Amino acid sequence: MNMLLWSTDVTGDEYLPIFEMLKDAGYEGVEVPIFELDPEPYVALGDRLREIGLEPIGVTARGEDANPISADPEVRRAGLRENVQTLDCTQALGASVVLGPLQTGLGVFTGSGPTREEWAWAVDHLQALSPAADERGITLAIEPLNRFEQYLTNTAADGARLCRDVGHPCCRLMYDTFHAHIEEKDPRAALQECKDVLEHVHVSENDRSTPGAGQVDWDTTFAALREIGYDGWYTVEAFGDRLPALAAATKIWRRMYESEEQLARDAAAFVRSRV
Repeated sequence: MNMLLWSTDVTGDEYLPIFEMLKDAGYEGVEVPIFELDPEPYVALGDRLREIGLEPIGVTARGEDANPISADPEVRRAGLRENVQTLDCTQALGASVVLGPLQTGLGVFTGSGPTREEWAWAVDHLQALSPAADERGITLAIEPLNRFEQYLTNTAADGARLCRDVGHPCCRLMYDTFHAHIEEKDPRAALQECKDVLEHVHVSENDRSTPGAGQVDWDTTFAALREIGYDGWYTVEAFGDRLPALAAATKIWRRMYESEEQLARDAAAFVRSRV
């Protein structure tokens, strides 16, 4: 379960009952938001999660002031610095994967499509970040986002090409069904295109609420994942109205479910019925 349904910072003790509920609901791991870049709180959180029986995964994003493909070299350097600090927090958490749009700034636009120079900056950034991840025993799972959230990599093919251009075994791809529902014409073709670099899957409905209750082509998606032999994580990602800091990017202005717990339990049952 992606913990952004509750908060951008879940290191406090008040989230322990939620972790315990998720374990009871059948989850085996959680994606922990890493936006506060001090490793110390993540050490204790990782210990608590292991006691509960949940494996941690890191999830993060960069903003305008640390955009890895900014025209400003100081901003690009800030992006690398923050992503390396994220790796330190991921290591402190005891996680072996960190994911998200590490390659570009979330919600940052220029008014046109990506240039060759911006693509080269993204490749350079990930070529610098991947060895640092490797040293810490961490795999990067970069996330293509839909056109309304970023412009560098919108499709699985875009993300796969970026991974191949980086050419490091620690730089791999995440496939998100919400973004794919917007950008891909055929989930089967999209997953075939990225199967050699696919590391992680987000199970996310077209309206960001309960998976299985919307319009995503789940039959084709799960069949295609079986066809390519995917055997990694299936993480439920849903958003509500608790994250004003991310509202500008997620565009979630209303609650679309009964409760976070009900969403989590229904989603767990749905995914387990399909995989």
